[in-house]
Amino acid sequence: MARGAAEAENHVALNVALYGQGASRWTMTERGRGQLARSASELQIGPSRMRWDGQALVIDIDEITVPLPSRVRGRVRLHPRGLCNFTAALDAAGRHRWGPIAPCSRIEVELDQPGLRWSGHAYLDSNEGDEPVERAFSDWDWSRALLRDGSTAVIYDVRPGPGEAADGGRVIAQRFAADGGTRAFDAPPRQILPRSKWRLGRTMRSDPSVPARVQQTLEDTPFYVRSVLQAGVLGERVTAVHETLDVKPLVSLPVQGMLPFRMPRRA
Repeated sequence: MARGAAEAENHVALNVALYGQGASRWTMTERGRGQLARSASELQIGPSRMRWDGQALVIDIDEITVPLPSRVRGRVRLHPRGLCNFTAALDAAGRHRWGPIAPCSRIEVELDQPGLRWSGHAYLDSNEGDEPVERAFSDWDWSRALLRDGSTAVIYDVRPGPGEAADGGRVIAQRFAADGGTRAFDAPPRQILPRSKWRLGRTMRSDPSVPARVQQTLEDTPFYVRSVLQAGVLGERVTAVHETLDVKPLVSLPVQGMLPFRMPRRA
């Protein structure tokens, strides 16, 4: 549960989420500073680690799922087609920032437990904040989609919290090329999507000629929903990964009380 300010290095985790019939898995074990080691090219959290080998980001996974314990073990290799230096502030004060690192990448997944293998398109970004998320935001919708030329279109649609009402929110729409180049585009109109099972409202910005449609809901929680959508972006019909975060239920006492069951801690 939240107890005020905390040292980030004492609250670290590697989150693995697998979706698929008979193969869905979730791991997010929080660990303390004693299980964290890092250098310029490597980050180790407990038995798992990430390292840059000069050509790819290599992620060695060794985690235990919740709520039913089972092991997730294997390796993921992410090969960037180009690195990106783009960064954008998500709030008026610039205390929360988002930036893609390798928005156009290739991924190779080799898991021993469960036994899974696949490869395909991948996306890597980063988020950072200098304060708790509830101080700046009420909710947001985010989406990314692979375009025909291999570039990636990302739309961030952010609504400020009560203390930031004068800000009016932010809409960031960027197209990232395979070589790391980027350019802004005009985000299409906002479209209301069906509410989640937990009654979270969600929206998607989609070309009017291609109304957005929920194809599959992957993650459905009281404060967060991850979905696969069909939508229209930059004149193309795309398959988009879409996320909605609603901050108010996230910081509510019932949800805070449930988080240790979804994110157990091992100091």
